[in-house]
Amino acid sequence: MNFGFIKEHPDISFFLGLCIIFYFIFFYGIGSYPLMDIDETRYASMASDMFNSKDFMTLYLNGEYFFEKPPLFFWLECLSFYVFGQINEFSVRFPCAFVGTLISFLVYFIGKQIVSRKFGFISAVILATSVEFFVLSKFAILDIVLCFCTSFSIFFGFMTLFCLEKNRKYFWFLFYMFSALAVLAKGIPGFVLPFGIMFFSYIAAKKFKDLFKPVFFLPGVLIFFAIVLPWHFIMLKKYDPLFFNEYIIKHHIARFLTSENLGRKQPFWFFFATILWGFFPWIIPAAANCKIWFSNIIQFFKNGFDFQNSDNCQKFLFLNSIAAIFIFFFFSASSSKLITYILPVYPFLACLTAAIFVNENNQYEKSLKFTYITIGVIFVLIGLIAPIVYLFLDEGLQNFFAAKVPTTFLFTVLGLAILFWGHSKKGIIVTLSLLMLILSSIFIPIGFKTDFYFGQNDLMEYAYFAKLHHNKLASFGFGRRFSLNYYYGKHVIYEQYPLFDNLNNLLKDKNTVIVIKNKDVQEYKKHSRFNVIKIGTKYSLIKG
Repeated sequence: MNFGFIKEHPDISFFLGLCIIFYFIFFYGIGSYPLMDIDETRYASMASDMFNSKDFMTLYLNGEYFFEKPPLFFWLECLSFYVFGQINEFSVRFPCAFVGTLISFLVYFIGKQIVSRKFGFISAVILATSVEFFVLSKFAILDIVLCFCTSFSIFFGFMTLFCLEKNRKYFWFLFYMFSALAVLAKGIPGFVLPFGIMFFSYIAAKKFKDLFKPVFFLPGVLIFFAIVLPWHFIMLKKYDPLFFNEYIIKHHIARFLTSENLGRKQPFWFFFATILWGFFPWIIPAAANCKIWFSNIIQFFKNGFDFQNSDNCQKFLFLNSIAAIFIFFFFSASSSKLITYILPVYPFLACLTAAIFVNENNQYEKSLKFTYITIGVIFVLIGLIAPIVYLFLDEGLQNFFAAKVPTTFLFTVLGLAILFWGHSKKGIIVTLSLLMLILSSIFIPIGFKTDFYFGQNDLMEYAYFAKLHHNKLASFGFGRRFSLNYYYGKHVIYEQYPLFDNLNNLLKDKNTVIVIKNKDVQEYKKHSRFNVIKIGTKYSLIKG
């Protein structure tokens, strides 16, 4: 094989290599499985309503005002609908896959510019093949858009410490612009994360006064407010005081201080546990080097980190450490926690982990050996245990998995490949990246479809039934399931509290079909008269 082109055009070769990897990681198959409850179908339904109504200011959910989130995610969704000319699973998920790709390319170009091409490439691959990052990039939710805006803002902020003086203002302006977009993506976190990280970064670099140089600060503030204020002013003018109480007080300030009525209260260490699986498989080499990292950090604080006289790699890793620590503690300090919140930490963890593979000394050799042995053994065991687990699945799941890629063979081969070939830095990167490519392009869609066949298929079928027969659609006795909204395309009546008078009132309208849980059918028959139209895996469809 002729490697002449690669040697003569390394930048093009690295870029094309990343394009191929990112296609299979982020885009392959994203339109092949239905949207998932609850968030995907909820946000897709809202974006669809915005696109069809052409009201790009006000968010509605099932016909009611939705003041929980700002609009940037929904604008991107509408742009995708316009570009592709239709609203479907692919066009709904495309914006998230696209921004996930852009974040990964950003990590590559920033790492290449500050440290080296090899460092940037490895950082981008580590980020793109981290479990939580690529799963949420294939899932239509707001958090990946926040991660996109904060990553661009913070990395451009870092560039102000490395670029030529004549270019510094441009990176500052980009910092303020993407910080503003981050606010439009998810409110207060979009402001606190980039500004907080830059505050501590410039203190560490002993350049704190430079933060407020008028030539950078004043135009930057104008850019920030020019982007952030118009939508907020319009909404306050149209919906005050409702918008202020819901958006600012309840869903920003109160959500940070308390999780009351949200059901999201978690212990302080919740995101530590999330990162353990979310940063798989790279958490293993990262965790194996924690001792080295902590000793370096302690040494920094003990002797005082000499930022000016350190090389670019040391500076960049130090800044990434500040970012990762700040993001972790900011979200951990909040009373309300979901696993998706911590997503902005992964670009910085990826850069820190890449240092293990570009370091020329032997201080990481033991941890790398531990990495490939641990992961190899884990996957061989999965391959051996999978047939036993398969025997205990119900018949429906056995039939479902029987038609898919033979899990046993795949995991066993990958595990053995890691054990026998993953003994070098290059071997670990290639085998782990290949593993995650397979997981992303094959097993993630299987996982989505498996979840779909545990009840969401019922909701989708019943929504289409009501739409086809021009029925009104209602659900009774369980929480809101926005698959009904998205696939029905109109207002859904939700009666969440099982009061039989409410059920009987719904049954009086002969044009209304009602979704109830299978387990409740016999109990409801004691109090109401209805016909069961369809019985699904988890839900039934009834009519008076």
